[in-house]
Amino acid sequence: MPKGSPELTEKRKNEILDACEKIYKTQGFYGVNIKEISTEISLTRPSIYNYFETKEEILLGLLVRKYESWCEALEKIAGLAGNLDRIGLSQHIAHTLEDQETLLRILNMNLFEIELNSRIERLAEFKVQFKRSIAAFCAILHAYKADVTDEECGAFCETFSAFLFGVFPFTKHTEKQNAAMQMAGVYMEEASIYEMVFRCLMKLLPEKE
Repeated sequence: MPKGSPELTEKRKNEILDACEKIYKTQGFYGVNIKEISTEISLTRPSIYNYFETKEEILLGLLVRKYESWCEALEKIAGLAGNLDRIGLSQHIAHTLEDQETLLRILNMNLFEIELNSRIERLAEFKVQFKRSIAAFCAILHAYKADVTDEECGAFCETFSAFLFGVFPFTKHTEKQNAAMQMAGVYMEEASIYEMVFRCLMKLLPEKE
């Protein structure tokens, strides 16, 4: 472990995660590596290894940080849900994800490789945040509809989680993908993350009586 105060350790970790996110946004999963990250910040490659063993662990750390932010937003909605109808609640939840492109991109496209090359204790940190998001959704549903059952909460969380693990590719098409779809005669309107999430929630959320 690196020497120094917990505050300095956290600062260094966030510097690494910030650099990783910058590279990931422009170069994608295969563009992220320890050498590229070290050129963005004041840490050498050996120093970065004091905090993360692999590039996948850095990406996993970035995913955890994004999930923490998202969970905080969901937990705030639980306090409002009782006064919202299905449209209003769908809008509020969809808004929490419209700026979470990095979260969805990693979750949808790179999590398998990340899990293979990360230590189990690092992966558990992500699972803790995933569990937190499930708890937040259950709190939202119970506040929204007083008679909702635990089984209904479980079914909602399972289905919506599966949706989240696949939504990003439907909202971001590359030029190559568009050209291939045109050649194949496939015509699909590209919706925003907000629009896709809102439509899904309108299907999944029960109507208030």
